[in-house]
Amino acid sequence: MFGTPPALIAVAHGSRDPRSAATMAAVVAEIAAVRPDLDVRLAFLDLSAPSVEQVVDAVAAQGHTHAVVAPLLLGSAFHARVDLPGLLDAARARHPQLRLTQADVLGPDARLIGALRDRVSEVLRPNPSRRLGVAVAAVGSSSAAANARTAEVARRLALRTGWHTEICFATTEPTVTAALSRLRARGADELLVAPWFLAPGLLTDRLITAAPDLPHATVIGAHHALAAIVWDRYDTARNTVLALSA
Repeated sequence: MFGTPPALIAVAHGSRDPRSAATMAAVVAEIAAVRPDLDVRLAFLDLSAPSVEQVVDAVAAQGHTHAVVAPLLLGSAFHARVDLPGLLDAARARHPQLRLTQADVLGPDARLIGALRDRVSEVLRPNPSRRLGVAVAAVGSSSAAANARTAEVARRLALRTGWHTEICFATTEPTVTAALSRLRARGADELLVAPWFLAPGLLTDRLITAAPDLPHATVIGAHHALAAIVWDRYDTARNTVLALSA
């Protein structure tokens, strides 16, 4: 059953904004290029095509007996814990011959913090006499615990770089405006917004509108760290199944 390596289904969030799907397609193309001998597919949870259901059906039709489903998500929130498992349960009922193994989400991973640092560095104008303040901007959640976990991203970036950092959210408090005010109060005199997003879309546009006069780093996008993390998640999920089946 495990002679042929499992297919990889990389599952992105999805968005009405076509830039998001295009960015995730570039991400998955880079992932696939690392292991060109494996079947790698992109699917979306919502709003973009192809859907998870469509891709699982296609993988089953190709004769695969095992697929690792890797969520391209920065946190383990509702989509990773409820939405995707529900879709996979329904797919298992349709394709009992296909084993579907859900891998872990991307974060937390030190390599993602490195990717965020790289995106900031790309737009940073070095000036040793100025103190940099970075507003790390994430989506935001209705869960205070989830937002507290996301705030660790800003803290870890600060520990890694020595920059002043504050967390902010596109959909809840604290806002980017509040984070920038805190950074100024802490003595930062060069400010920058760093989106903790994989792809651009309406929410990253909202952040730009809120701070139009400041530089904004690009989203993480097709950073080489993403491919390495996804393949680590794939290998861990695959090896766990092999160990349980031994």
